[in-house]
Amino acid sequence: MLDGAVAWMNERGNTVQWGTIPYSERADGPARVERYTTENTPYIAELDGTPVGALVLDSGPSPQMPIAPAGEPERYVRLLVSDRHHAGLGIGAALLTHAAEETRRAGVGLLRVDCWAGDGGRLVAFYERNGFTRTASFLSGTWPGQVLARRLPPGRRTPSPR
Repeated sequence: MLDGAVAWMNERGNTVQWGTIPYSERADGPARVERYTTENTPYIAELDGTPVGALVLDSGPSPQMPIAPAGEPERYVRLLVSDRHHAGLGIGAALLTHAAEETRRAGVGLLRVDCWAGDGGRLVAFYERNGFTRTASFLSGTWPGQVLARRLPPGRRTPSPR
């Protein structure tokens, strides 16, 4: 899905957000995906048994990003990607809803994400349509970014399966 997302962005002239090299061919790509799936909490969306989206939750922002921890318990969307062949089906929105439910279930009231703010803020607007509010802008080198947050009503904490 990550390789497909890079190709899809590039076909539309976006060579800045995720670059031009497929994730599977990047020096750090496979290791990053392994970290996402072993050190963080991954969720996969399926359609008729086929993976069509993925979301990774963490307890805070990536140490490589110029973003401060929230100063309170939070869950952080470290990755959100969907198969562009199924665009328009609400896969990303469904994964964000699931992330909010998991965050609330953990007894945490703050869900944050950072994203690319280029291209007229189209990705920022997607997160805003899904209940997030802009909190801080940043630059990572020349890459314009936006941090967004979503406050969640209190929920009942349930133990996580081990």
